Amino acid sequence: MTNNRKKNRYTEEVYALGQGISMSAHKARRVIDQIRGRSYEETLMILELMPYRACYSIFKLIYSAAANASYNMGFNEASLVISKAEVNEGTTIKKFKPRARGRSYPIKRTTCDIKIVLKDTSLYKERNGDFLCLKKIEWKKKYTDVTYHDSYNSGGLWDKK
Repeated sequence: MTNNRKKNRYTEEVYALGQGISMSAHKARRVIDQIRGRSYEETLMILELMPYRACYSIFKLIYSAAANASYNMGFNEASLVISKAEVNEGTTIKKFKPRARGRSYPIKRTTCDIKIVLKDTSLYKERNGDFLCLKKIEWKKKYTDVTYHDSYNSGGLWDKK
């Protein structure tokens, strides 16, 4: 496996990859969708409080990715954000269970592959200003003529007695 990483310090990413985790990809995705785009510390708190079995495996992966970031790249853990989190289906383990009258029953154990990518936001604050509010600023620039109607005070809905 080759690693074609650019030498630009603003595009550095750190990731952790978990392969063959014994759970379905659908169950892991419902946890991953909750933490995508959040900060590292907020993610750890969310995963500790969620009641799903997938949280423990994802917690270990995020913790490992943060350890990679602080040890290998020298990033500060407080400024890490989960930039990309994806879950793919892994290999399916197939077994046969003996049943009545000499028959066999197939058992399929699904596995999944989880990849967590962390970015350091302190680099983006140096370069672009406020990185975390870029989407909100673009929305405000795009829609400047939006008017809000107050349906309760306009009299249109509540005229009739």
